[in-house]
Amino acid sequence: MGEVNRGQRGGEWLMCGVEIQSGNMQIQNRDAASRSEADPVELNRSLAKLEDVITKSQNYLLSIQYPEGYWWAELESNVTITSEVVLLHKIWGTDRTRPLHKVETYLRSQQRDHGGWELFYGDGGELSTSVEAYMALRLLGVPATDPALQKARQFILKRGGISKTRIFTKMHLALIGCYDWRGLPSIPPWIMLFPENFPFTIYEMSSWARGSTVPLLIVFDQKPVYPVNPAITLDELYAEGRENVCFELPRQGNWTDIFVTLDDLFKLAEHLKLTPFREEGLKAAERWVLERQEDTGDWGGIIPAMLNSLLALRSLGYDSADPIVERGLKAVDNFCLETADQYWTQPCISPVWDTALVMRSLVDSGLSPDHPALQRGGNWLIDKQILDYGDWAVKNRQGKPGAWAFEFDNRFYPDVDDTAVVVMALHAVKLENERLKQGAIARAVNWIATMQCDPGGWAAFDLNNNQDWLNLIPYGDLKAMIDPNTADVTARVLEMAGKLREQDTNGVQRSDTLPSSPLSPLAIERALAYLRHEQEPEGCWFGRWGVNYIYGTSGVLSALSLIAPQSHRQEIERGAAWLVSCQNADGGWGETCFSYNDPTLKGKGDSTASQTAWALIGLLAAGDATGQYAMETIERGVRYLIETQRADGTWNEDYFTGTGFPCHFYLRYHLYYQHFPLTALGRYRALNRQK
Repeated sequence: MGEVNRGQRGGEWLMCGVEIQSGNMQIQNRDAASRSEADPVELNRSLAKLEDVITKSQNYLLSIQYPEGYWWAELESNVTITSEVVLLHKIWGTDRTRPLHKVETYLRSQQRDHGGWELFYGDGGELSTSVEAYMALRLLGVPATDPALQKARQFILKRGGISKTRIFTKMHLALIGCYDWRGLPSIPPWIMLFPENFPFTIYEMSSWARGSTVPLLIVFDQKPVYPVNPAITLDELYAEGRENVCFELPRQGNWTDIFVTLDDLFKLAEHLKLTPFREEGLKAAERWVLERQEDTGDWGGIIPAMLNSLLALRSLGYDSADPIVERGLKAVDNFCLETADQYWTQPCISPVWDTALVMRSLVDSGLSPDHPALQRGGNWLIDKQILDYGDWAVKNRQGKPGAWAFEFDNRFYPDVDDTAVVVMALHAVKLENERLKQGAIARAVNWIATMQCDPGGWAAFDLNNNQDWLNLIPYGDLKAMIDPNTADVTARVLEMAGKLREQDTNGVQRSDTLPSSPLSPLAIERALAYLRHEQEPEGCWFGRWGVNYIYGTSGVLSALSLIAPQSHRQEIERGAAWLVSCQNADGGWGETCFSYNDPTLKGKGDSTASQTAWALIGLLAAGDATGQYAMETIERGVRYLIETQRADGTWNEDYFTGTGFPCHFYLRYHLYYQHFPLTALGRYRALNRQK
């Protein structure tokens, strides 16, 4: 797996060859000759098949567009999200007003033969995920003697039991007395009172950590233990026995131990009632939570922030009939999916992201830019542009609103990645009100320009959010406390800049009506220098938001091919050579989520439709930049996509190819393996037509 069989011909698909020499891609440039010598009957047959695959894919995507103009599909994660929703409703006493009985069927369907539940598909099972699923089933009335739970118990105990789980799992167990609050780190509420010019404030945490942590300041201070029905204990999940548990934060013999010592001091101060500004800090945290609730009830657009905010309100004595609580619980309901026998919760919802990427795929595959579906999608996106100031403005004093968020409603947390993709989607379509569109694009580009970080790249949500020491505190065991600039988001911005100055087929520069771009040559040079620095020795780039190096490399090649094809030709060739080197024997590409844990797994994994599409997009971009296409590799990848398409025009993949927190939380976007293959096939067809 991962080895290119360069000697094997690909039938009607093989038209060029590739050689790898000293880490650079050397192309045998014989495109035209190969095509002129190819059997015209076979060539026409292959092109007709390609047309059919593209048409079926387009028709499927057009068929699932919502009447309002957007596209939206499930965003899947592991079972902890649903398990924590069960716990939330048990704590609030609202479990009987939701179809939680269907969660049992869902959780049983997700349990694997080894007895555990997975962090991502095929991972062999994960401890904290399994403990939370077990907890939820017990809360739903399943007895510990149930065969499925007995099997799960064996799995959990073999991996060390509850004492070896993550901080957030222990916190959820502590809420119902199944773990002791002594074993959890302290989070002093007075951190809410630090002035803006202090070396650390809550705005040095990533947006997702901030939205989840501020309400937990209240919960960790109150340390509530709630009665639930049925009452449960999970003593059977302590490998050492509940009576032998050591409720102390472990020391690791590194810098983390400094924070463990500080935590001991915080706990002593709490015990002695020596916590200055405690009440002021709690009131500030409560006020912060209330101010950031959307009218729809959401907090931060993500379930952890929503659940934690509702737990904070419960700790403060709010009633379930309070309109704030009712809106919050309804917002959680809106993230849930239900079938005849199952009920589960998504960690987030992605309509803006889905819509922009689907629109790009439809245009790339030949749909007319003024197609009614694209016009509806474009108008919906413009309506979703956020014109309010959010948390980003605390550190960014120059920027003005004009960005997009991931979700339907999330005015406090727009992000650079979504905004850049929406700009490219809007730029590619033709709307009735082009002036309105150009104004929206100009606002977005201006905002993005002000979000460039000091190292030269862009992060997702915030400016210069890079205090890495935060990942060393005991509370931050997911290592996701900050939001530094990354290669994939930086590449998206540069790709956007390249698209805005790209010419259409008539030679007219589409962005002529835009004001001068605030992305100055200096800003672009800084970003290019950042990407050059981030390139791995193998030639690939890390993917923060998609799995993993295939995603990052595809994005950077797409950017460099547009913005710096000549000055960065060597980087482009090395990146393309790496993609060629990790093609699977079946013609596709795949990469396991374990590549975040083990760098030797870069580019290795079973082939998937989305990752194959990313590799093809990257290789096609590299060819556009250099004039030399790795056609044998590309056409084997194209054949993989064609042969794996289903009769209804869709592709399927079980693997998770989206990333929440590397090593700790992964996502399966149900539209990734629909629109990315269409984008790749559309761009491949465009290349054929040029020839």
